[in-house]
Amino acid sequence: MKTIKQVSDLTGISIRMLHYYDKIGLLKPSKTTDAGYRLYGDDSLEILQQILFFKELDIPLKEMKEILKSSHYDKKQALGKQKDLLVLKRDRLNELIELIEKKLKGDETMSFKEFDMSEYFNMLDTFKQEHESEVVKYYGSVEEFNKIIETMKSKELEGAKMAIKQFGSIERYTEAMKNNLDHLPDVMEGFQTLKKNIDVYMAQMDELMERLTSDLSTNPSSPHIQEIVKEMDDMAREQNEIVGLDMGENYWGLMADLYLTNPAFTKVHDKKYGKGATKFIGEALKVYSGE
Repeated sequence: MKTIKQVSDLTGISIRMLHYYDKIGLLKPSKTTDAGYRLYGDDSLEILQQILFFKELDIPLKEMKEILKSSHYDKKQALGKQKDLLVLKRDRLNELIELIEKKLKGDETMSFKEFDMSEYFNMLDTFKQEHESEVVKYYGSVEEFNKIIETMKSKELEGAKMAIKQFGSIERYTEAMKNNLDHLPDVMEGFQTLKKNIDVYMAQMDELMERLTSDLSTNPSSPHIQEIVKEMDDMAREQNEIVGLDMGENYWGLMADLYLTNPAFTKVHDKKYGKGATKFIGEALKVYSGE
């Protein structure tokens, strides 16, 4: 039997998230002691391994639970499908690595096609046509959904650059957004769960920001500062896991750009954490993202 801390250290899943898995019935401990301590045996660890595979494929928690609890669930068959999907993901990542290597070698070739979001907008139109009831339920009306699309189209180049920055390509961004829309009810339910605890989350994030900017003379790349950024990353990923959203491969690189270049960010964060705080945060996030 392993304690919850041992399981957390072994898998990288926070104790808080393991508590949440227990709460929603996704992963129950094998045993709970009289003192209330959770203990995990081989049976629970085997389920957790499956959950980790699902996490890599961006499967929402609610869907994981339905799959694992289904009477038709076949572990061997599921592993085979997971393997096939992970191979596809690996191949996509290899393509991104190859593109980065070309850039590092000085290949600055870039066609306008890299910024073409036609595929993304086509995906939104298809979703609108096939899921009209969900569009009306969550966006108010088809007309409101159309307005959102038109606003995006009016800022296509800006949106494309952000998508590429965060996800590596428009194709990968479109894939992630399609996955979000395919699980829209689960995503919205996740947002409602977060909303109930938003004050706690904001207080925790504010505390991390206070620690991060407590001494702006510190080197943003110092281990102490980077450890705080990692805590921010862990918290953000936990929240996104509850909602079921894909953060992308370079979420913090995108956030670093916003802190370093967006005047609105400077106005808000310099006022709250001190002059120069916004730039400091951006530089710390940039280091963390590996840029």
